[in-house]
Amino acid sequence: MRSRAATVASLLATACLAASAVAAPPNVVFFLIDDLGSGDCGFAGGTEIKTPRIDALAAAGTILETLYVQPVCSPTRACLMTGRYPTRTGVYSVVRPHAPWGLPLAERTLAQALKETGYQTAISGKWHLGEFEPAYLPTARGFDHQYGHYFGAIDYFTHTRDGDRDWYRDDRPLREEGYSTDLLATEACRIIAGRDPAKPLFLYVPFNGVHSPYQAPARYTAAYAGVANDHRRTLAGMLAAVDEAIGRIVDALEQAGLREQTLIIFSGDNGGCRPGTNGRLRDFKGSLYEGGIRTCGFATWPGQVPAGGCTAEPIHTVDWFPTLVSLAGGDLEAGPPLDGHDAWAVITRGAKSPHEAILVAKGPNRAAVRMGDWKLIAGDDHDELYNLATDPGERNDRAAAEPDRVRAIRTKLATLLADAKPARTESPADRPGRRRRPAAATAP
Repeated sequence: MRSRAATVASLLATACLAASAVAAPPNVVFFLIDDLGSGDCGFAGGTEIKTPRIDALAAAGTILETLYVQPVCSPTRACLMTGRYPTRTGVYSVVRPHAPWGLPLAERTLAQALKETGYQTAISGKWHLGEFEPAYLPTARGFDHQYGHYFGAIDYFTHTRDGDRDWYRDDRPLREEGYSTDLLATEACRIIAGRDPAKPLFLYVPFNGVHSPYQAPARYTAAYAGVANDHRRTLAGMLAAVDEAIGRIVDALEQAGLREQTLIIFSGDNGGCRPGTNGRLRDFKGSLYEGGIRTCGFATWPGQVPAGGCTAEPIHTVDWFPTLVSLAGGDLEAGPPLDGHDAWAVITRGAKSPHEAILVAKGPNRAAVRMGDWKLIAGDDHDELYNLATDPGERNDRAAAEPDRVRAIRTKLATLLADAKPARTESPADRPGRRRRPAAATAP
């Protein structure tokens, strides 16, 4: 009887949430965790690393069990910022330091779209979408304020990569001491405290943790002295630091009286890489298997997203653009056509996925596609086919046993790849030039 009563109560609560309209555009805080293993956080089944602040947020919202991303960093960020697959933007690979290309300037970014609706916009973390000319920098792509770094694999203490300092405020070089995860959290808290109260806030916090190099202050690794693998022990400390940083930012929202008006989204940017773990999923970062392209994630917003919720319906990073712009009352037709769909009903009401097919592309001719429970990985000599409902670890290739299904999904994939852009390295719009290097600013 108690079980039935609890079920009825849960259904009534969900119905009330579904019926309640979003009175005003929410503040949005988007946490993107670099190289996070999909099985490392407690809410995603991890037991070795303690993530109490992240887990508490997940419990207060809806867990997204089937959240697709891209296999590596820059493509996922391009999908998030544009709502479009790499086949549209040509961003299939990582943008490296001094590379004469970036996210195409014709793309309308999420920050631009939200700013058009009246949002104050800020990024505190890793950009990774181009910096070779000023037009590619965050403050030229819709962000009112920028803080952090442009690339991955920076030293967490010196903020350098390959001998070059990669640390900026408002796209001006900055010399500053401190562990990068802590600094990014401090800046996010400062932005919250100093926000314009007349505007909703979009705060994008793409941490460089837990990406290599594996570095963490001793205060974070001390609790994991019993972990034998050195890199695993350090990664545990790095994730503990991210957890603490997220807790500080949530506390800043509470202190500012904003938590009830704030949608918080948490996601990894690609599958984890060793020494992280992706649980039962096959393979790691860089792969088209689920361990490379699925991440753990959730959304939480008191009174709007059901607490204790969970959905296994597949969504993709491209869905965040239309979901957030719709919540903001923005125009989804103002920019290039979107591949993403508004996933708000999936998150809040348990609706079915809006996707007939979900595409993950590593190149114009190298891709995987999911349709329903089935996933096809296209190969030059051999296609692989898996039923993810019965075989989430992708151990049993069904291609030979299901030739008709392979042909049907192949036909859909051919449609999705028909107008795929080549990989970007340089285009007429990407004029070779020297990186802007204004005088370095000092820490405030």
